Amino acid sequence: MRYIRPVSTPRDALAPDDDWSTRHSVLSTARRTAALVNVLAAGPSGAGGGPVPGAVAEVLRAYGEKEPLDLTARDVEGMREAATLLREVFAAESADAAAHVLNRLLGAHTGRLRLSSHRGGSPWHPHIDHADDAPWPEWFLASSCLALTVLVWDRQRPPGRICASGSCRNVFITRGSGPERRYCSRRCATRERVAAHRRRADG
Repeated sequence: MRYIRPVSTPRDALAPDDDWSTRHSVLSTARRTAALVNVLAAGPSGAGGGPVPGAVAEVLRAYGEKEPLDLTARDVEGMREAATLLREVFAAESADAAAHVLNRLLGAHTGRLRLSSHRGGSPWHPHIDHADDAPWPEWFLASSCLALTVLVWDRQRPPGRICASGSCRNVFITRGSGPERRYCSRRCATRERVAAHRRRADG
């Protein structure tokens, strides 16, 4: 785990933006997973505009990770490999399929469940990477598997989807209830509706 933050004082607790539990909830961690899978899908680092450490670090900062974010190109390549594995969870069409993928990833790539406070530097929270100072790719895969596993457990449905727009293919976390989302954003949904209308009009 790279994010180590002192336990909040009562004054800190008054500031919602500084609420550790909110910033690192299961849902927030799952959304961070989707955001990282999407930014890492751009291709090999340095190969025609693929993801670079700065782009990945920007996503990590947006989800509460603190400096120093000492990402290297090698770290990013390892995280890309983890993102490819995690994309299989988002591609699952049922809770059963998502659970099978997660069980495989948990068995092959994570350690035993434990609680850590980073020697008192943060509130107690679960880890399944092999050490508190695990490399970025291992931390990303393990923390993502843990969050997505809890969502399958809680909702009994796939934790996310791949956008149905053929020109997008970003992954996203689904809502806990209500109609199943097919698109990652309103923009993608609108674009597909307009395209479908034009096809009908031309037909």
